[in-house]
Amino acid sequence: MTRLAQIAWDDTVLPFQLDRPDIRGRVARLDGVLDRILAQHDYPAVVEALVAEAALLTAMIGQTIKLRWKLSLQVRGNGPVRIIATDFHAPAEPGAPALIRGWASYDADRLDPTRPGFDQIGSGYFAILIDQGPGTTPYQGITPIAGGSLAACAETYFAQSEQIATRFALSFGRSRLAGGDEGWRGGGVMLQHMPKASPLADTAPGGSGDGGLLAADDFLDGDEGENWTRANLLLDTVEEVELIGPTVQPTELLVRLFHEEGPRVFDAQPVRFGCTCSPDKVRQSLSIYSAKDIAHMTTEAGIVTADCQFCGAHYEFDPATLGFEAAPQAGPAGARPDEGGGGAD
Repeated sequence: MTRLAQIAWDDTVLPFQLDRPDIRGRVARLDGVLDRILAQHDYPAVVEALVAEAALLTAMIGQTIKLRWKLSLQVRGNGPVRIIATDFHAPAEPGAPALIRGWASYDADRLDPTRPGFDQIGSGYFAILIDQGPGTTPYQGITPIAGGSLAACAETYFAQSEQIATRFALSFGRSRLAGGDEGWRGGGVMLQHMPKASPLADTAPGGSGDGGLLAADDFLDGDEGENWTRANLLLDTVEEVELIGPTVQPTELLVRLFHEEGPRVFDAQPVRFGCTCSPDKVRQSLSIYSAKDIAHMTTEAGIVTADCQFCGAHYEFDPATLGFEAAPQAGPAGARPDEGGGGAD
């Protein structure tokens, strides 16, 4: 494959369908996006791996939402790794890139660099939130932390919240291409069995998955169950180098894995790193506080500061312009946008 062909698939999500077993899926390739997300922070290696895994999951799951919607993946636990958060902002129009960002919070004193990162999340929850825009109520689905990876949590989420059999195969890490610089690369395949009707009745059996949670076997049987099992066995044969690329194109990978299943691809979705924070959003987030509360946030220099966890941008505000008691005559934004925006969004 030429270098140009390799680059064409970098930072993309390719939707596909397997017509024979009625399964849909996504192939994701992220390189520059992972580099940009992880470059914002000096994370330990075990935390970097969790953020990379979450970004891959977010890219594949997020590609299924509609234009202008926002999908957020959140993981919260009581272990050394406290929070992992990623956002997928769908494009405003067809063909435009989607935007992804992510960050993590962890307790450096408790973190063990020799143990897998997932084991250090502890007890908590895995959540997916979908924001359809102004005037709508965001959708939120939550499932307990389960399995041995974030991918396993996502599979459990779809079984529990959507009753859709789902499978992920992921690979990610730092790599160096011939003649190039070292950087992050990640890739993955997502499979979902397409439901034909309401898959669960009120008399659905108890869950057979981790901790009694629902699994695909609880709502797929007969030919559907056999087709799903076959697709999973085929996906089990994938190699990490095929997932992560760049020498194997996503279309070649689908043919290699599923040529007898009738793979059909659709337009690839380009993905870029992007943060949507802004001075106005910071002001809005602080609008619930009184002048007394704002005073407690004010520094000795007489300003209120805010930093974006996602992109690292820094803001400085006049405290008189913040909170629900802000003076009406206060001037416009007193923020200092270092990188085109800042503050938590």
